[in-house]
Amino acid sequence: MNDFTVIIPARFGSSRFPGKPLADINGKPMIQHVVERAEEAGASSVIVATDDQRIADVASAFSKVVMTSPDHESGTERLSEVIRLQGISDDTLIVNVQGDEPFVPAANIRQVVENLSRREDVAITTLATEMQSSEDVLNPNMVKVVRNAKGEALYFSRSAIPFARGSMLSNPLNNDPAGFLRHIGLYAYRAGYVCQYVDYTPSALEHIESLEQLRALWYGDKIHVDVAVEPPPVGIDTPEDLDRLLAHLNQGS
Repeated sequence: MNDFTVIIPARFGSSRFPGKPLADINGKPMIQHVVERAEEAGASSVIVATDDQRIADVASAFSKVVMTSPDHESGTERLSEVIRLQGISDDTLIVNVQGDEPFVPAANIRQVVENLSRREDVAITTLATEMQSSEDVLNPNMVKVVRNAKGEALYFSRSAIPFARGSMLSNPLNNDPAGFLRHIGLYAYRAGYVCQYVDYTPSALEHIESLEQLRALWYGDKIHVDVAVEPPPVGIDTPEDLDRLLAHLNQGS
């Protein structure tokens, strides 16, 4: 297994869930659960990247913390600042684990690292999983991805892709969700590529869809998309999402 560094971007500000990284989950802040999943995956280094002193004060008790600019427009930009500030070498494998994924399977983190180490020709490796319901297919908060025969991304969208013409035009809720892949926002890349990416001029497509990974496709960079070895729970976007997760956890205990 290659050495790799996990960087966890964590923002306090959120229109739907302010202070989300510090939300309590069974006696620990959410961000601590994310750090523990990265350590479980075997990361050689784990860094919490934040622009908020409240998060830094809490996270410094269990992780290395790097303070970053509040002006970044994406998590990838925050990663690039960490790479620059820490002098991380271009060939270092970096995994971007979102700060609101407290139960991301450690096996999935290892999966994107292993995929990247095997594919010198791809810029990014990420994951997807089959949709579970027709409602999910139509949900713009669940990003869909289509791949080519090599498992490389053709496109990401908030719309239902591929567009199943017959069922979509007659009854969208009759779609077979197994024919659609939900993108999982877990990324691995080499540190040098992260810095290359942020130097690109943002593309029209990423603004239209509000999906930053489309910038890589716009410039012709390959993104490998594998089916996750362990389907992860849906991310936590609102306090209600967290309540449902906690209720599920308590049922299982």
